[in-house]
Amino acid sequence: MNQLLYTTFSLTMLGTLINRTHFLTTLLCMEGMMVTLFVMMTITLSNTEMTSTTSMSIMLITLSACEASTGLALLVTTTNTHTNDYMKNFKLLKC
Repeated sequence: MNQLLYTTFSLTMLGTLINRTHFLTTLLCMEGMMVTLFVMMTITLSNTEMTSTTSMSIMLITLSACEASTGLALLVTTTNTHTNDYMKNFKLLKC
């Protein structure tokens, strides 16, 4: 089971590195990484039966939801200003 989760995390990270043409694709790959981390943490915490750290998985999924909403807000804003979501159109060092 752990090998499958490690493979899933590696594939989503590879997808983030390879498919950098669209902003939406990058956001989806990052969400896949967060969900995989959530599943790994939940399985690890349930196997070790550590009751003091059970809230960590809830905090992780909460931060993941915040990251997703911020990413979608940025996607809508950049789509409205640039009319597409191509990463090459963004000027990251623009003042």
